[in-house]
Amino acid sequence: MPEQVTYYYRFRRRFIQEAKMKAYKYESKPQDENGLVDWTESENEVWQRLMTRQLACIEGKACEEYVAGLELLNLPHSHVPQIPDINKVLREATGWSLAPVPALIDFDHFFALLANKQFPVATFLRREQDFDYLQEPDYFHEIFGHCAMLTNPAFAAFTEHYGKLGVNASKEDRVYLARLYWFTVEFGLIRTPSGFSIYGGGILSSPAETEYAFRDKDVMREPLDIVDVMRTPYRIDILQPIYFYLEDMSALYEFSKIDLMACVMKAKSLGLHKPLYPMKIAQ
Repeated sequence: MPEQVTYYYRFRRRFIQEAKMKAYKYESKPQDENGLVDWTESENEVWQRLMTRQLACIEGKACEEYVAGLELLNLPHSHVPQIPDINKVLREATGWSLAPVPALIDFDHFFALLANKQFPVATFLRREQDFDYLQEPDYFHEIFGHCAMLTNPAFAAFTEHYGKLGVNASKEDRVYLARLYWFTVEFGLIRTPSGFSIYGGGILSSPAETEYAFRDKDVMREPLDIVDVMRTPYRIDILQPIYFYLEDMSALYEFSKIDLMACVMKAKSLGLHKPLYPMKIAQ
């Protein structure tokens, strides 16, 4: 197995182990018989502040498809939205729905959900002390960052196709697929005649990443080539040193028609690019 792939596995295991050790910090909240979560007043206040801050941050930066999806969702500002309300919009738009999960799930569960047009959502919201940054994907990240794009047919079709491929992929192949997901669904950009815009939920839900992605200096932006992306290592705990962009959202439709596993095989044969960040020492 290539050295950097081995490193990825070690780093991933370490991250999961550390997350499990911190599991007492955040646990998904239960739903009642109607699928509702009993959000507290303090959680409603955190949601309101997060919404207010991030809406201002992404103004003029989010892609048209995201803005249209956000209007469809009509997320409340004053309190945390409920999954059944969001599901009603998603099902009507693209047939997708949200699936409540614990904070972390394994790849088997993750791919199976996507293959069935279900997007995993952890039902916990960050606390005040983690307001600016939380390594685990919380409810705000999943709802505000991703749900608007799931109303878009091209994005939804690509995500479903991606899930179906991952269900039958080997552990090693899933690492290469994970990079494609990271640089599209989480950190993807679109280049428009007026400049760049965001469709990746990891950028849309983060003020620091939003501002950084639009810096004129020290940020690399490259056209998205699938094999190139699959060969590009990343870290989950830093601002991304490189972003990949599409010319328009319809390109994701084309990805769902391409033999992505053939791309995985080619990426494996070519090997990984040199990381654009300092490597952590796996312990």
